[in-house]
Amino acid sequence: MSETGTHPAPIVIAGAGIGGLTAALTLRRAGHEIVLIDKAKALSEVGAGLQLSPNACSVLDGFGLLQDLKALGHQPDNLRVWSGKTGDQISKVWLGSYLLERHGQPFIVIHRADLQGTLLKKVEATDGITLMLGTALTDAKTGDAGNLVCTYQTGETTGTLNCKALIGADGVWSTVRRLIPNHKNARFSGQVAYRSTLPIDKVPAQWRKDSGLWLHKDSHLVHYPIRSGEQLNIVALATEDWQDETWSAPAGKDELLHRFKDWPTDIRNLLNGPERWLKWALCTVKADGPWTHGQIALLGDAAHAMLPYMAQGAAMAIEDAAELANHFPVETENTAAALRAYERTRKPRAERIQETGFKNAKTFHMSGLPATARDMVMKFSKPESLAARFDYVYGWKPNQALPS
Repeated sequence: MSETGTHPAPIVIAGAGIGGLTAALTLRRAGHEIVLIDKAKALSEVGAGLQLSPNACSVLDGFGLLQDLKALGHQPDNLRVWSGKTGDQISKVWLGSYLLERHGQPFIVIHRADLQGTLLKKVEATDGITLMLGTALTDAKTGDAGNLVCTYQTGETTGTLNCKALIGADGVWSTVRRLIPNHKNARFSGQVAYRSTLPIDKVPAQWRKDSGLWLHKDSHLVHYPIRSGEQLNIVALATEDWQDETWSAPAGKDELLHRFKDWPTDIRNLLNGPERWLKWALCTVKADGPWTHGQIALLGDAAHAMLPYMAQGAAMAIEDAAELANHFPVETENTAAALRAYERTRKPRAERIQETGFKNAKTFHMSGLPATARDMVMKFSKPESLAARFDYVYGWKPNQALPS
């Protein structure tokens, strides 16, 4: 694949997660040939639930995917905020029809695998995108003619690709990020997330429709329906030392219940329901580091891995993909300048939302008088005013329409 004849050099995207799949679609629609590689031999279920807020849906809607995603996910009417100390409801935040009317797009909670599978199906049906699984990017260097040459490994075979650009969408432990001078390394946040799902018929009726957020000292819990409302996604987050070198590992139920031993009985019963739990270390990559170097650029977690306290990790990767395509039309002659423009556009927003997540982490885990004051402010705030606080997040749309 070289820039000769009728076969222009492709853009290589490393990582076929949500960001990489979306970038393949946006960049292909902008006119580029795409080679999408991932070291996994098959794209299987990873993680559990995630939230697609209106800003993410504004991009996905452009590919005609919303109806499928609505069917696979769930659209909660509200986010109900509860005290993990007393078990009382503190406040309610309007989602559902309120956000749809306010921003023109829905708010969907969905299993990560269902979103990834929907994007993958669209990628596989799109001409001009070559998907190479079981393939790991190993290096990228400038060739003699000023072109970028990517080296990859597929099994025992080493190959090279002459490419227009390399996009690193390969997650928090990005290989591509190491190719960017003065890059920021991923760091453990000191917090972990226990994740599992439970059949919805084993969940108390009051938690089957809306999203729930529970706040307590040094910990909090989130739950919402996924899989067309047939399962409840549960994420229990806590401040904790991490001792396992894998950064994710099976977690024993006894370990989890001990960590949440002073929570209300109803929540402990909920946590006792799933037979299998996974524990993930929450790692971050500060967004203020460099995202680009010549013909190389990062997006999603590779550029700005976030704590899940604003539920915007997937949405930011989707936004990145749309803006990258906007700044990189197929007729672009100066690739490096286009990628720098993408970075300049995206970085302030990513930094702001990442900082909001850091602040929420402190707010959610308050105790004593600060927690009492927090709860009183939320209790006397109107549901619509709490939702409107995040207009700057949910109201985002791509700067311009993607080419048809």
